[in-house]
Amino acid sequence: MSTTSKAGQRILSLLDENSFVEIGALVTARSTDFDLKQAETPSDGVITGYGCVDGNLVYVYSQDASVLNGTVGEMHAKKIAYLYDLALKMGAPIIGLYDSAGLRLQESTDALDAMASIYAKQALASGVIPQISAIFGNCGGGLAIANAMADFTYMEEKNAKLFVSAPNALDGNYTAKCDTAAAKYVAEAGECDGIGEEDFILAQIRELVSMLPKNNETEAEVADVTDNLNRVCEGLAGCAGDTAILASQIADDNNFVEVKASFAQSVVTGFIRLNGATVGVVANRTELYGEDGKVAKKFDGVLCPCGCNKAADFVNFCDAFSIPVLSITNVTGFKATVEAEKKMAKAAARLTYAFANATVPKVNVIVGKAYGSAYTVMNSKAIGCDLTIAWPNAEVGTMDAKIAAKIMYDGADAAVIDEKAKEYAALQNNVVSAAKRGYVDQIVEPADTRKYVIGAFEMLYTKMEDRPAKKHGTV
Repeated sequence: MSTTSKAGQRILSLLDENSFVEIGALVTARSTDFDLKQAETPSDGVITGYGCVDGNLVYVYSQDASVLNGTVGEMHAKKIAYLYDLALKMGAPIIGLYDSAGLRLQESTDALDAMASIYAKQALASGVIPQISAIFGNCGGGLAIANAMADFTYMEEKNAKLFVSAPNALDGNYTAKCDTAAAKYVAEAGECDGIGEEDFILAQIRELVSMLPKNNETEAEVADVTDNLNRVCEGLAGCAGDTAILASQIADDNNFVEVKASFAQSVVTGFIRLNGATVGVVANRTELYGEDGKVAKKFDGVLCPCGCNKAADFVNFCDAFSIPVLSITNVTGFKATVEAEKKMAKAAARLTYAFANATVPKVNVIVGKAYGSAYTVMNSKAIGCDLTIAWPNAEVGTMDAKIAAKIMYDGADAAVIDEKAKEYAALQNNVVSAAKRGYVDQIVEPADTRKYVIGAFEMLYTKMEDRPAKKHGTV
């Protein structure tokens, strides 16, 4: 391997020192059409091999833009497909580092067929081993599909480009008008999980790999715990708006690895450790705090189609790899706009199915309002939540008490509406009334949330749940 190439340097920066072993270093292109025989094609433009991240086996391929612009030819693709075979046999994560001009036109159908063979391997690996990709240069056309089949994607913020059709190829668009391939645009569209400088991305991948299990038949390694399991989280009630901060506060050592942070920000997804074990977090968000500690954005406390899809995909991943799920609920309904209505029902159904279908331990913490069908979708007991915890000020019911009173006593004067609203809030929306009906299992002070959630997941550690035999669901 040429350690002087950017492709090689990225691998060395990603993996543990001196752990990388290259496979297929002498492979070159077979085709000689269109003067390819005149070109040097060392490793056919992709470095493949294996190494370690924190001592754990991973497989990695890195496209070399200095060799035929990193284009994907027959042998280039076969090297990647073979690496997938090894990763599947060994049950180890695979990481792809993309920097390519796309399909190698000189090899035509040979390259096209070989590219599709990568898709086939990725489909086999989905839900079996974690697949992670990072983009440092171009990743366009067919390669964008390969990237999208990974579980997690990161992009270098300045030079990375991800596109099926280039910005200039879109009707009525051009790069200067809207760079649809740029990292920021792609992240906000939900096509990647994080952006940043190259070193930051590689560090993020290392941290993510350390959080995840090696495959779908093993559990994520339990980390050594130095944090107090009974730690009181003072001021946690003030984090109910920005649940990314709340998640970090209850996590071991306050570490929260957020994914898709720029997309559908009214929903938070990511990983924490509790008592050393990895837990996936799905949470509603009503506020987003900036680095200056001030509120940068406010949200309506409703589920939107993009937020539902974001959460559903994340829950599906956690269930595939036996990662317990913690939901943090603070939701009043569904987004009510003409545009949202086009996709709302299907997106909400996907999220409902994801929670109901997941057999991993599931805990729900209600930190604010839990109204109507949106509440039931957010991991309620009726669709399979194992344990529901609520804060004392939580509200569980069909809708805001004042609105309910106006509907039930339509035409009554303001005094009657106010009186009935108070009565409705006490009888129907009160968290105690929900607990009396068995919809809430524990009411705990916000500061004690960490220890109760840890206790819940410890209790659920050996959970087993049978489901009807079927090939797969269709939602």
